Amino acid sequence: MTLPDERYRAVMQAERLLKDLCDPSITPRVPKSVRQRAAGCLRHYPGAWDMERAAQAAPDVFIRHLDPLYKMVKRHDMQQRITEEVEEDLREAQHKGII
Repeated sequence: MTLPDERYRAVMQAERLLKDLCDPSITPRVPKSVRQRAAGCLRHYPGAWDMERAAQAAPDVFIRHLDPLYKMVKRHDMQQRITEEVEEDLREAQHKGII
């Protein structure tokens, strides 16, 4: 499961990748068609200002930085939830005689 700061960072890193694909001095062997597609994606791609607005409007989806303690607790909760779901699936499969 992706945390809001990871999602925010992924969007910003994707922007950097698209910009790099547009720049022949950084990516010299990229075909022209790929450069054009990357430039087309960037035309309406959310920039830093848009991402800050998104983080303000929906901090549960995008956030620039999570408090380390909160992040640790959130990851633990997610792992616990996944473990419980897997255990439930195993019990159900055993009950049905699948395993």
